[in-house]
Amino acid sequence: MEFKVVEEGVQKGIREPLVEKPDHQLVHASKGHPWMLYFCTFVAVCGSYEFGTCAGYSSPTQDAIRKDFNLSLAEYSLFGSILTFGAMVGAITSGPIADFLGRKGAMRVSSAFCVGGWLAIYFSQGPVPLDIGRLATGYGMGVFSYVVPVFIAEIAPKELRGTLTTLNQFMVVAAVSVAFTIGNVLSWRALALTGLIPTSVLLLGLFIIPESPRWLAKRGRQKDFEAALQILRGKDADISEEAEEVQEYITALEQLPKSRLLELFHRRYLRSVTIGIGLMVCQQFGGINGICFYTSSIFELAGFSPAIGTISYACLQVVVTGLGAVLIDKTGRKPLLLLSGTGLVAGCAFLAVAFYLKVYEVGVAAVPALALIGILVYIGSFSIGMGAIPWVVMSEIFPVNIKGQAGSLATLTNWFGAWLCSYTFNFLMSWSSYGTFILYAAINALAISFIIFAVPETKGKSLEQLQAAINS
Repeated sequence: MEFKVVEEGVQKGIREPLVEKPDHQLVHASKGHPWMLYFCTFVAVCGSYEFGTCAGYSSPTQDAIRKDFNLSLAEYSLFGSILTFGAMVGAITSGPIADFLGRKGAMRVSSAFCVGGWLAIYFSQGPVPLDIGRLATGYGMGVFSYVVPVFIAEIAPKELRGTLTTLNQFMVVAAVSVAFTIGNVLSWRALALTGLIPTSVLLLGLFIIPESPRWLAKRGRQKDFEAALQILRGKDADISEEAEEVQEYITALEQLPKSRLLELFHRRYLRSVTIGIGLMVCQQFGGINGICFYTSSIFELAGFSPAIGTISYACLQVVVTGLGAVLIDKTGRKPLLLLSGTGLVAGCAFLAVAFYLKVYEVGVAAVPALALIGILVYIGSFSIGMGAIPWVVMSEIFPVNIKGQAGSLATLTNWFGAWLCSYTFNFLMSWSSYGTFILYAAINALAISFIIFAVPETKGKSLEQLQAAINS
């Protein structure tokens, strides 16, 4: 009963003043958007670029590494897939690390693992240090996948939060595309050394940028909290109202009982946890990693040039992700997610028709064109919404007192889905090529229903407003 009273106080304390104050009072502190905000975002997304560098490393280096170490396909597959297991461990520990050491501390830990991993790969003389290095970079990648969007969401003003957080996904796909491109020119050892560049920039930048103000407030470091917020909003900005709103919400949350893992499924937090985990399921189980990892094979099976198809795929992914970053704070998260889900269903339908015609040898001449259209519609649709927005929403909806545990659980769900999808793809294609894409289309159709009925619009609201409304 006592907890219920406190909880009602959280809702009342956050909502009422925000309704009574006019909008211009709430946003004037962030007008002008000082350079430090953008610099902090740039430093943080170097972690996203490192994520993409790790993910894109194994594809262009496969032939060279196998030749140098005389690896079997099974041994190289272990090298490629062990990254995901490292990322799952990173996901499990990312929230507690970010809560204990701070968002900057978590990025330092992640960078250290990535640096160690790349050096192990560079100096490796056999498969064991190669796999250890890959596992370490996977761990760093798993931590980055959680802490970067969370840090950006916590420092950004509400009118820029979506755009800046979406840069996380943009840098991931840009790094993957760069790795694919330069991997055809550089040796596999030299390509490993390029992975040290983003972490070096990140580690240097962390000495300059402030810590997340919301984390500082949660730790009771009032002076540091106000100083960090002032730096981010500009030395002449009036931060009093924003600081008061954050502080009141943190104070109210501190009166609630300490969160445990099982308490995430308490009625108070169930909606935000359902949304966060549900969106990760929608993102991964719709087939993205199967299609992404085996794009060349899909084009080859369909009779289309893998080289041309893969280049088209990479270019479209970068361009459309950038477009999504521009649109997210104008159109909102939910419309882009619905557009994305509809396009994913359409892309899977094109691919299902292409492989149906191929299997039954009807209209075979149309198969390559249908496969190309299907892949490009699929990846374009994924990039405009489903790629970035689940990470954006995850970073927005969890209250700071459960963010570590809930965020770790959502990130772990994402990485498990990535592994399961990539692992089962070849088995599904052996069962039925067109049936695989019909299955993915059905899952994406269910995702559309989930978005319509469960996911709220988060555009234009402060994190405190948003979290109070969702967890009421």
